[in-house]
Amino acid sequence: MALLQAGIRCSKKRVASRMKIMDIRAKAKGKFRATTDSGHQHPVFSNILNRDFNATTMDQKWVSDITYVHTKQGWLYLAVVIDLYSRSIIGWSMSKRIDKDLVCNALLMALFRRKFPKGVVVHSDRGSQYCSKKYRKILSLNGLIGSMSRKGNCWDNAPCESFFHTLKVELIQNRGYETRAEAKQEIFSYIESYYNKKRMHSAIDYRTPYEMECEQKTRIQLSMKSG
Repeated sequence: MALLQAGIRCSKKRVASRMKIMDIRAKAKGKFRATTDSGHQHPVFSNILNRDFNATTMDQKWVSDITYVHTKQGWLYLAVVIDLYSRSIIGWSMSKRIDKDLVCNALLMALFRRKFPKGVVVHSDRGSQYCSKKYRKILSLNGLIGSMSRKGNCWDNAPCESFFHTLKVELIQNRGYETRAEAKQEIFSYIESYYNKKRMHSAIDYRTPYEMECEQKTRIQLSMKSG
């Protein structure tokens, strides 16, 4: 980070040499496991987001997706909702079942935290969980705008894919959880104590989600006072 800000460049050879001296290795993402079941007959939303991951304010565009975590008790599934303005994880849910309740609970958390904003574009893939009547009803009752990726196109939801990659590289990979409860606790701490508050993101000019949102709230307060 400091080297990047100072404009200093390092060749791959030099980085490899330094890593060898320091006896460190790069972490790579593990094998992919599909979590999207798009082979259903439920109605789907059009791709309103259309890979436009920029947002000018909070609660303008949210993205959601599901990933999985291996434990010795079996798979633990994680659904998240991300605000594209700050890259903050504003809703999340974990369960041993990959069902509609998993994604609905994550969305409901986001709604409660954000005090039920209207007109937010909420983007996801075409998985059966996101096409369920329960999920679509939550969108409709709360004035949210559904959007879905094209079939089999993970790049249409790249911010979620990026978060899951980061989560697995920085926390989960090679961890070896004994129980789902153990995994839940560590993921909770990672999201709430580190990712949202301390981790800098290149997509928001190397600021944290917390800093981005505090800056916007301050601007809104100043605007209201001056108005």
